[in-house]
Amino acid sequence: MPTHLPPWLIPRQRKRPALDRMTPILRRCGVSTICEAARCPNVGECFAVGVATFLILGENCTRRCTYCAVGHDAPQPPDPDEPRRVAAAACELGLGYIVVTSVTRDDLPDGGAAHFAATVQALRATLPQARVEVLVPDFAADHAAQAVVMQARPDVFAHNVETMPRLYPTVRPGAGYARSLALLRAAADAGLATKSGAMLGLGESLDEVRELMLDLRAAGVGILTLGQYLQPTRRHCAVARYIEPQEFAALESEARAIGFAEVRAGPFVRSSYRAGESGTVTYFPRGLAGRP
Repeated sequence: MPTHLPPWLIPRQRKRPALDRMTPILRRCGVSTICEAARCPNVGECFAVGVATFLILGENCTRRCTYCAVGHDAPQPPDPDEPRRVAAAACELGLGYIVVTSVTRDDLPDGGAAHFAATVQALRATLPQARVEVLVPDFAADHAAQAVVMQARPDVFAHNVETMPRLYPTVRPGAGYARSLALLRAAADAGLATKSGAMLGLGESLDEVRELMLDLRAAGVGILTLGQYLQPTRRHCAVARYIEPQEFAALESEARAIGFAEVRAGPFVRSSYRAGESGTVTYFPRGLAGRP
């Protein structure tokens, strides 16, 4: 287990002016961001260019993944006014690309699917020219709930596998690798651009990473993110290894070679990192070896 951060992972400057500008707007609108709740290392960089990933359905998760910094207190009922507030905040911030995610809400009959759909609809009504990406949980494999979000037709449907299937029992004990692949496959089959990502440095092998990438391509995923896992507190999963930047670059090349149309791989990459900088969203059919 490494004891010191390598030089390429020295914490980035938090860009205080950006935080000071964005935070009052978010608070005034009464919205939360995963950037803050999950202690993302890119918060200063993203806030500096007016980008934030909205966190809906509260800040307390019903699962206890050992890598995640979000809270686990008793969740509150969904706020029916939250979709409007998210749209208002996105409008005030002048966002052209909006990412919406949530904690996992296994306590809700539909896992929060209707709330996701309402948020997409509110954003479409307020900012019709903006592109909307949703980063969703697995909705406990409830196909009807999953379909509710797909029918809202976000521009990108994202769901992260997070790690290798062998590591699920310790890293994502409440989730299932096959369940996540099935959700992504269903979204691709519904004609949506699909996206997924994983954290590296939790003890996986290079062969496991390659197998995961092949699984995601077979499920129709066209957009891939790979980043370094960073332990948020001593109570969370320990880092097994720090991946060097050149290793990430090699994996990015491999991912493009097997057919991913968009790939971001690097130590600070997270699922929504620079999401708005991607090219035209296109549907990439399941199993296609090359780019359309």
